[in-house]
Amino acid sequence: MGTAIRTRIVKIGNSQGVRIPKLLLEQSGIDKDVEIEVQGNCLTIRTAQGLRAGWDEAFAEMAKHHDDELLDEATTTEWEQSEWDW
Repeated sequence: MGTAIRTRIVKIGNSQGVRIPKLLLEQSGIDKDVEIEVQGNCLTIRTAQGLRAGWDEAFAEMAKHHDDELLDEATTTEWEQSEWDW
């Protein structure tokens, strides 16, 4: 296993937190946003995935199964037909 360092839970305003030693952050590669998950009696902290991570693959899979088509027919209003440059 990796390095284990004992630390304390500290009061931070109305919340509580854990100070993570620099050594552990450097070893983990965590530097900004994190995800925290409860697994049994443990908290798991990991680097947060980027926003929209995996969307390209999901959209490609949808297109392969033709799940990316509109459910309704595209309709336009009279105003859109006369006032909008298509």
